[in-house]
Amino acid sequence: MRQADLRPYWNTNVARHPGILRAVPEDSDEALDVGCGDGLLARKLAGRVKRVVGIDKSPEMIACARGLAADSPDLTFVEGDFLTADLPAEGYDFICSVTTIHHMDFEAALIRMRELLRPGGTLVVVGLAREASLSEWAAMIAAAPIVRITKLLRRARGPEGMPVAVPHMSYGQVRTAALRLLPGMRYRRHVLRRYSLIWAKPVR
Repeated sequence: MRQADLRPYWNTNVARHPGILRAVPEDSDEALDVGCGDGLLARKLAGRVKRVVGIDKSPEMIACARGLAADSPDLTFVEGDFLTADLPAEGYDFICSVTTIHHMDFEAALIRMRELLRPGGTLVVVGLAREASLSEWAAMIAAAPIVRITKLLRRARGPEGMPVAVPHMSYGQVRTAALRLLPGMRYRRHVLRRYSLIWAKPVR
């Protein structure tokens, strides 16, 4: 393994990690990181949750994640399609996904996450969307200098080989669809060109 893989890094996805970690319910036994990439967030979750599963379609990313977590027996990484993988229904107290859902069918992915979450559990989705309305474009233009300066000062970088995709849904479309599928969901648009959805599954 290259020494560079072991050095901490920052980017606009990693910037959302502290908020995700704060959302983890106390005494969580099982967590799922959808689109785990090199496993950075999953490794952080392992400090708060007894058992963590990361899933990603990229063989390269999963190989990297497994290598970096070789000494962590409570971390499991699965190579596969999240929408069809064999995962336990209502098997997780906490599910998160960072800039992955735009690689999939949005509604199908949210429904799948909803089904895999235990009653009382928490779901956090951080995503990318496109600007469509005048207000969305205005927010993007106003934030652009902040984004550029922050990336420069923080020396933003990410793991090599991370798959990329262009988001097709607008921020407004994301919010509307998520509210329909996850009643009571909290939506927030972030300065560094991300949105987040936080939802607690009702206890039956």
